[in-house]
Amino acid sequence: MSIHPTAIIAAGAQIPASCTIGPYCTLGPNVILGEDCELISHVVLDGHLTMGSGNKVFPFACLGVTPQDLKYAGEPTGARIGNNNTIREYVTISRGTTGGGGLTTIGDHCLIMCSTHIGHDSHVGNGCILANAATLAGHVIVEDFAVVGALCPVHQFCRVGRHAYIGGGTTITQDVLPYSLTSIERNNHAYGLNKVGLERRGFTPEQLNQLRTAYRTLLASKLNTTDALAAIRETIASGAAGEHVAYLADFIANSQRGIIK
Repeated sequence: MSIHPTAIIAAGAQIPASCTIGPYCTLGPNVILGEDCELISHVVLDGHLTMGSGNKVFPFACLGVTPQDLKYAGEPTGARIGNNNTIREYVTISRGTTGGGGLTTIGDHCLIMCSTHIGHDSHVGNGCILANAATLAGHVIVEDFAVVGALCPVHQFCRVGRHAYIGGGTTITQDVLPYSLTSIERNNHAYGLNKVGLERRGFTPEQLNQLRTAYRTLLASKLNTTDALAAIRETIASGAAGEHVAYLADFIANSQRGIIK
């Protein structure tokens, strides 16, 4: 095990021998690390925090720390981080609260860039990118392979659909459609399909055409959201659309805060 002599490791912390703990890192008594994790230096891990294997954490990141919630009174809530994530400088990830389920989670293979904040009871999926100074308020859900651009604040209880791409500086106060491009440059509107990102993820031309047709119905027709959703469901029922369009329809129907169109 490689632990720098200036690191402070509380009794009870579980650290496999394959991990590297750099200078001036601080680990609390309820921290559990997986294999091959690397804390470069000045990293703070606190609370009931569990990390999987292969994570790399850069200086001055604070993970599992007390939530920024005035109702929090020291309850033993936690945070869980998956495998093979890169967590850059000054990232803060708050542990959960009892009112929000008690757990903040990060999936696998995420890139969380400098100065990002992930608030209490938020849930980030697999393969996500949170660019510099992206800010998730409490109870935010970011689904698999979504990208949240730099300097983007995301309001409490919002949901970012899978494979969505949010342009830098965009303020998010409603749910972001899956597979969409959403940007402040278009007055905080969804303006089309994230075609390049989906192609990189292996979506077939047929799947892209199905999603493109659904998005035209939703965004470019004169139908309101209810009528557009009904039209999209008709294409699903007829067999003209696949699982991704069905997921899009369910996402719209289940939105609690409304969607950004």
